[in-house]
Amino acid sequence: MKTSVLVPNNMEILSRLTVANYVASRNQSSAHALSSDLDYLASLNPVLRIAFLQLAQSHHVIVRSLQVVENTASEANLTALMQWCKRSLEEETSRIRHAIDTLHPICSTLENSDCPVAVIKSLDHWPDLGSDIDLYTTATPERVIDLMRTQFDAVPVARSWGDRLAGKWNFRVPGLPELIEIHVRYLGQTGEHVALAHRIIARRVRAHIAGFDFFVPAPEERIMISALQRVYRHFYFRLCDMVEMAALVDSGAVDFDELRNAASASGIWPGVATFLILVQAFMQVHGVSIALPDEVIRSTRSPLIRVRYADGFLRVPKLPAAGLYGSQLFHAGRQYNLRALCRLPLLPPLALSALVAYHLTGDDKGIW
Repeated sequence: MKTSVLVPNNMEILSRLTVANYVASRNQSSAHALSSDLDYLASLNPVLRIAFLQLAQSHHVIVRSLQVVENTASEANLTALMQWCKRSLEEETSRIRHAIDTLHPICSTLENSDCPVAVIKSLDHWPDLGSDIDLYTTATPERVIDLMRTQFDAVPVARSWGDRLAGKWNFRVPGLPELIEIHVRYLGQTGEHVALAHRIIARRVRAHIAGFDFFVPAPEERIMISALQRVYRHFYFRLCDMVEMAALVDSGAVDFDELRNAASASGIWPGVATFLILVQAFMQVHGVSIALPDEVIRSTRSPLIRVRYADGFLRVPKLPAAGLYGSQLFHAGRQYNLRALCRLPLLPPLALSALVAYHLTGDDKGIW
């Protein structure tokens, strides 16, 4: 089967499986039948199944998607497919268990050493986990580096231009395949957000994961962090973003007045509203209704904006994203935010340099 045919099929199937898991977790009924998807997966050879797993890994939904496949394959007596799911799930849950077991003492040590910390983004994916683990702290870089080196024999990874602007460090911890990425004091691709970053610690909450307690951002900060990452930096979504944000909104835990006030103060409310509209529209395509306040709908710059499948991800249109960047820069000027005014203009040349490097070498490491 040609790649040009396989990849869209995999994306569409993975989307349906991920949404089916979301629907089951909310005790709702699914509008999509999965029998043809199961037949497709059952027909794949080992190489193509690996490709499917790699796609699921890139979207941080291996556990959630394969749980659906395993359960429905069992009901349909597709024994070989069910056994493949069982083996794949065992491998993935073992990886995740090891990462969580390693992460907890790191967080505890930082917290007990005057480095207040929150796990950002990574635990949002539970029961899945991404390919690295993100933390945020208000401590000094020197303190963080010293603790990671002396307490965990961690080795700092060479920092890219983007890492330096954003104020983040990656650490390789012995025995842990995933990198520990620590955002220090600031948020945003150029480290332009100060007040928003400090809200992460000031308003953090506890989450009980795999028998451990972790500090994580409050729901409003979770949404803002995700919006910064998806519509202000990467311009693409993962499937995990869609179902996780849908579940957060559907839970009723989000204070939309608090969210609007905080995002407006940071100049990113239009982007946050657009981010939520994109989530709502994607879920609606898959038969799931997500209710958003009228204020969110009115505040988006592009009410009809949608993501599209491209290159293995859910891509955000670049023109609206450019408009959101301009709006953020304009807000910084009106607020006389010198840090943001000095740093935000560096984003376009940084992105262009990364794009050129990628086309020339196939890699943007060292830049982005």
